[in-house]
Amino acid sequence: MYHITVIGFTIIFLATTAGSALVYFFKRDIPKRTNAIILGFAAGVMIAASVWSLLIPSINAAESTFGSWSWVPATIGFLLGGVFLVLLDHLLPHFHPGTGHEEGPHVKVHKSTRLFLAVTIHNIPEGLAVGLAFGAAAVSGEPSAYYAALGLAIGMSIQNFPEGAAIALPMKVATGSKHKSFLFGMGSGAVEPIAAIIGYILASEVAILHPWMLGFAAGAMIFVVAEDLIPDSSINEFPHAGTWGVMFGFVLMMILDVALG
Repeated sequence: MYHITVIGFTIIFLATTAGSALVYFFKRDIPKRTNAIILGFAAGVMIAASVWSLLIPSINAAESTFGSWSWVPATIGFLLGGVFLVLLDHLLPHFHPGTGHEEGPHVKVHKSTRLFLAVTIHNIPEGLAVGLAFGAAAVSGEPSAYYAALGLAIGMSIQNFPEGAAIALPMKVATGSKHKSFLFGMGSGAVEPIAAIIGYILASEVAILHPWMLGFAAGAMIFVVAEDLIPDSSINEFPHAGTWGVMFGFVLMMILDVALG
């Protein structure tokens, strides 16, 4: 089943790259209503993945050790995932394109670099989640676990495609170059397979950490949804567009998890 793992790690990167390539076909930025749908959809996918693919498996994995307290690793890991994102926010200079809010050290860094770092921070927990899922599958050896992990990777890939466009198109305005904006978009996706490899090693080699790390990835993704995706989607300006994006993203990820899991 090794080839399924390779496919899973590869498609999450290729989807972002393919989305970034749309910069060569669009002359203008994404309309705000369309952007609300895209970011809402990404939020829905990540919320569903956090619940169905991470938190529930985390609780199930801890039952043999913690019994009725099986929720403890998921809870602590979830909160630590949020703390991890807060630390990255303080360590890396970046800004949120939707709100224009800047975070991190006050250093002289070009706007395009700040935008790149913002999306890169966002992509770390996604890659980590995929890696943890495949690492757990390697430990169990069950084909169903591999297919469930592949379902998570497919869900992340589906939302990575429009996200690639969502980073590359604004980057074109910041850099004035289609080629540079494409490379920035592709580079932001490169962190996902790297994080996936780290997650895979942690889950497959240090099995005792598995339920804790699943909760950690879930917490990091929900933090991204609450701090970045929802505010940046202008959901207050286009409430129905953004909300239906969340709904469809959640349903799609839920179907993928149940159908392939």
